[in-house]
Amino acid sequence: MSHPLLFLLAATTLVVIPGPNHLYIITRSVAEGRRAGVVSALGVESGTLVHVAAATAGLSALVAASATAFSALRYAGAAYLLYLAIRTFRAGDEGDATPLPPQPLRRVYLDGLLVNVLNPKVVLFFLAFLPQFVDRGAAVPVPAQIAVMGLVTGLIGVVSDMVYAVAAGSIGAWLRARPAFRRRQRHATGVIYLGLGAAAVLAGPRRA
Repeated sequence: MSHPLLFLLAATTLVVIPGPNHLYIITRSVAEGRRAGVVSALGVESGTLVHVAAATAGLSALVAASATAFSALRYAGAAYLLYLAIRTFRAGDEGDATPLPPQPLRRVYLDGLLVNVLNPKVVLFFLAFLPQFVDRGAAVPVPAQIAVMGLVTGLIGVVSDMVYAVAAGSIGAWLRARPAFRRRQRHATGVIYLGLGAAAVLAGPRRA
């Protein structure tokens, strides 16, 4: 790995900037509470481990190089977010001031895992970012360098996601105490999921 300090600075900067995964975690934390946000963050970063393994094995490059495989991934991601949106819209009557019913934590974790695994932008991130810091003249094999950098990036992501989850959970507790927010909560949460799904559909190597 070349320039490790530069890598740490760049990885931290890119990871902590709010992105689709952060928006998903914040939405979940605001809607269902701090615990759901934290578990969502754990699910998302478990998905990051899947992407790290795929990048290390060279599978990410194969997916990005195949228009069919990449399209299948992004449409699957969009379809899952659409499913989350529909599930949210159907959770109760619009205008009802009853809070969204919390999902089982196992379900919350799985949702976070799948949202990240099916996120094509994460595939492109690992393909575009990590190779810049690979030292091909080093004694350490390139796959091992990618694995280490991917794990470090994931660790930074865990810390960042937890901060967002806890902060959003605190704000969400205040918001959920207000009937006006609860009446619009389902609609707002579902619309955010739809927006994230649209972003997944529009993701592509050229845009990245």
